[in-house]
Amino acid sequence: MRAEDAAFDRVVRAAAATAHRRPVQPMNMQTGTDRMTPTQALSKVPEVTLGFWLIKIAATTLGETGGDSVTMSMHLGYLVGTAIFATLFVVAVAAQIGARRFHPFLYWAVIVATTTAGTTLADLLDRSLGIGYLGGSLILVVLLGAALGLWNRSLGSVSVDSIRSPKAEAFYWATIMFSQTLGTALGDWMADSTGLGYEGGALVFAAGLAIVAAAYFYTNVSRTMLFWAAFILTRPLGATVGDLLDKPLASGGLALSRYSASAVLVVVMITCILLLPQRAASRSD
Repeated sequence: MRAEDAAFDRVVRAAAATAHRRPVQPMNMQTGTDRMTPTQALSKVPEVTLGFWLIKIAATTLGETGGDSVTMSMHLGYLVGTAIFATLFVVAVAAQIGARRFHPFLYWAVIVATTTAGTTLADLLDRSLGIGYLGGSLILVVLLGAALGLWNRSLGSVSVDSIRSPKAEAFYWATIMFSQTLGTALGDWMADSTGLGYEGGALVFAAGLAIVAAAYFYTNVSRTMLFWAAFILTRPLGATVGDLLDKPLASGGLALSRYSASAVLVVVMITCILLLPQRAASRSD
């Protein structure tokens, strides 16, 4: 072998060995580089935008009509309905935590699972177990506060920007489940026990969201606190809107079919997910 050939052969072997040792990095589509930051690689929750809140309200309303479809229209009862949706929630959360990146349809499927499970669980506590709307709400406030407190104590933050590990995701979804269940109980209590009805209850919670929005734009109140306040308030708003759609005319509702209302909400959600920007949240350090 000539000296030139031998030298070329050594260069080829060295390059092959280097390529074997160095794994190929995925392309970062935002920066155009071949490296992904840890936050981009692990963030599997969406950025909080106006589109996020629109889809969230649709999902909470779907949770009300979908949960009532199973427990009432199918006559399966609150216990069976809760078991069905709790199982779906566990399966969906496992898939979400096991995913390697943000998948919009998977994320919102988990949200819908929390809203339907929250609806049937709140109804089980309030009606089947006889705790009542107010009693159930107080219990859920304690559970929600405990979840947020443990999350903050364990990881130092309850901000959605800090959700970058399976442990943080577990706290996130537990908190969401408690908030969804609390929202159902609060919505039913406001509509049925205070005399405001479904329209009045929806207006109260819409006003609460307007106050949160004003605080976001015009004050220095913690953005994390405002996010969770808005997240909690959108649930009873969706619950009262859902009740307004499917409850009888005599009860102040519009007497729409739960099945048809749920189908329309599914189409609305899918359309919003496809048309509105859906990207993973990024940490702002």
